[in-house]
Amino acid sequence: MTDQPYHIPALLRQSIEALDIKSSGIYVDCTLGGGGHTRAILQSLAKADAEAGCDAGKATGRLLSFDQDMDAINRALTDPELAGDPHFTVVHGNFRYLSNFLRFYGADKADGILADLGVSFHHFDDPERGFSFRFEEGALDMRMNRDSKLTAASLLAEAPAERLADIFYLYGELRQARRMADAIASARQQAPVDTVSRLLEVVKPFINPRQEKKELAQLFQALRIEVNGELDALKALLAQSLQTLKPGGRLAIITYHSLEDRLVKNFMRTGNTEGHEQKDFYGRNLSPLKILTPRPIVPDDKEVERNPRSRSAKLRVAVRLNPETQS
Repeated sequence: MTDQPYHIPALLRQSIEALDIKSSGIYVDCTLGGGGHTRAILQSLAKADAEAGCDAGKATGRLLSFDQDMDAINRALTDPELAGDPHFTVVHGNFRYLSNFLRFYGADKADGILADLGVSFHHFDDPERGFSFRFEEGALDMRMNRDSKLTAASLLAEAPAERLADIFYLYGELRQARRMADAIASARQQAPVDTVSRLLEVVKPFINPRQEKKELAQLFQALRIEVNGELDALKALLAQSLQTLKPGGRLAIITYHSLEDRLVKNFMRTGNTEGHEQKDFYGRNLSPLKILTPRPIVPDDKEVERNPRSRSAKLRVAVRLNPETQS
């Protein structure tokens, strides 16, 4: 392990401003992680309470923060700043079940939903988690939820070469996807492809040396997306946001690669992740959301210098329209 912080949240100020936090509002942080966005939302709720003259002990506003990783949950539960906040509820679960968990916690409708889809520094910097090609002796795990049965190693051991090729091409956008998949299928007949070093040994011949870091990052991204069902979870979250956001409620999503960003952009524009527009008799778009960020918000040079891993972050924000008036 390194001394790297658990996570530095990207676009922190901009995402909190996007939620337009009010004293009595109900908010959701879909990705607790190191708690950066959660802390900022709680601070905003406390400030809103003070401005509204509310007694801190009688807080009506709420924040429900989700995470499927018990490392993040345990950190939150043992942090007095978080666990002792009257606004705060920690939820051990995947945000793909957003609506079910909100009903369970008596918060059917939300005033704001935030999801930072980036992987925590903790995951990248822990050799045991297998998220990074920097730690060659690490096991190929890549599970966000350690209770899940599927690991990157078991995927590489069991998936047909055709399926691996699709994963590498669709989720990693790798030009050598087919050759990598065939090489893995052949190599695993001799010895398991279950460590970072073994995977690198097998795929290195198909990696452009001038783009080695980029292409290895794409490969590991593809495996991580498949192991954790990330795109399906995002689609579920987006669809449920229409059910759970109040009219006027804000949806703020931070993405880090084009696959996520395309889904979010399509959804905010049309109300579905495929981007199929529905129009009324006069040709007007019937999207249930109004986009507040015609262009995504990205980190400025100062933030990228302070936090290089924020470089690819894009924040998109939309407001839920009233389904009866579409305004």
